[in-house]
Amino acid sequence: MAEAPGHRLGQIIGDTLEAAIQPVLQEFADEHNLYLDFKQVRPIRAGVKCTWTDDLNNSHDLDFVLERGGSARELGLPAGFIETAWRRYTKHSRAKAQEIQGAVLPLLAKYQHLKPFAGAVVAGAWTDGALKQMESSGFAVLHIGYHEVVHVFAEFGMDVAADEGTEDSYLAHQVAVYDNMNSATRTELAAALRATAPQAFANFRQTLEQTIMRTVDQVILIPLYGESRGYEHVADAIDALKNFQADGSGNLVRFEIQIRYNNGDSIQASFGSAVDAIEFLETFTG
Repeated sequence: MAEAPGHRLGQIIGDTLEAAIQPVLQEFADEHNLYLDFKQVRPIRAGVKCTWTDDLNNSHDLDFVLERGGSARELGLPAGFIETAWRRYTKHSRAKAQEIQGAVLPLLAKYQHLKPFAGAVVAGAWTDGALKQMESSGFAVLHIGYHEVVHVFAEFGMDVAADEGTEDSYLAHQVAVYDNMNSATRTELAAALRATAPQAFANFRQTLEQTIMRTVDQVILIPLYGESRGYEHVADAIDALKNFQADGSGNLVRFEIQIRYNNGDSIQASFGSAVDAIEFLETFTG
């Protein structure tokens, strides 16, 4: 079955949005010795999709991942997850925001000890509620407005201001214009889209820098000793606390660790053995 021209046009805009942000991410990766993964051939995996799995072994296909210690042949530790999306109508924007969250949040939970950056680069018609929904989940959001997108594509001979009543033949013509562009022209189109929101791109990169390039200010290690005690009533527990006396005796229960960063971020973890605590801390020394 032939692909509907309206769907194909949406893919073209989405691909152009990805091409607009990719040079920004690649420049950042090169500057800070990170590896940028995206949909590409990579010897370490089968296929071209940029896929990561969460704690439940569910797969999530992503647009971009920044890795520490990664290479074409070695999987690194995730430093940032960045998703892109184009929406023509605001009525679909909240569902797309939830889709982005559904792909990234389980991975943020799996790698919470690394506290990776989460970013969403979106274009088109998005409600304030949809954008704030992502921001409230910890995403840095870069938004290019619908009219800016329409204007940029018009400069390259494409009318993307289609609605549900636009005839397929008209949409197919817009697709044909893009298909006849050479790679250099498509690169210029992506650059023009990026140029419509220079401050938004600059702010996004600054947030990326602050998150990924933060440094550890302090590591707090608290070895906890003693025996746990259970009480059926709250009053009994209160009495026990009132009569508690620390004598330094008892077996090691666990290690509490807190990592404090220079940007105000902090990570807390608890381990039952020194081996596990060391393994955790070693993830911050790469």
